[in-house]
Amino acid sequence: MQQIIERILSDANAEAEMIVAEAEKQATKIVSDAESRSAKVREETETEVAQKRKGILEKRAADARLDGAKLLLGEKRKVLDTVYDEAHSQLLELNQEDTLAMIAWLLDAYAEQGDEIYFAERFPYADAVKILPVIAEKGLKISNERVKIEGGIYLKGEKADKDLSYPALLAADRDENQAALARELFK
Repeated sequence: MQQIIERILSDANAEAEMIVAEAEKQATKIVSDAESRSAKVREETETEVAQKRKGILEKRAADARLDGAKLLLGEKRKVLDTVYDEAHSQLLELNQEDTLAMIAWLLDAYAEQGDEIYFAERFPYADAVKILPVIAEKGLKISNERVKIEGGIYLKGEKADKDLSYPALLAADRDENQAALARELFK
């Protein structure tokens, strides 16, 4: 009986040792697999972080370049504003001869038969404009009423009104020529 008990115990111990050995083997494999997955995840995460960091740095660099370009454009725009402000000041200070030549050219180019001319409130040469040949040639009328514009004239006609004030003329010139002017100024 004792031998049977010892044999049963011996078989049980052998089986227990075999189960423990198998469990240790499985545990070692699980740990090895976990370490392998962990290394793979760590590598993927580091790659992803590196890509995100690179993307963030590239975006910040692009933003900095864009901000710099905006500042430069703003300064260039200020220079162009100054050029056109100075041109406006010079138009307001033109002498009578130059003013009449410009008004005669404008009327010849833009006035239509029978249009009525309205002068700016502070236009100094209205009486001299009345005797320009283009007035009689196109049958233009001169209004005694003044308009609130900063220099120049305003034409009212049957078909269309035309703003020939200095700011309107300069705005049209700016639309047409500012790119060429900017290229010339900022070579």
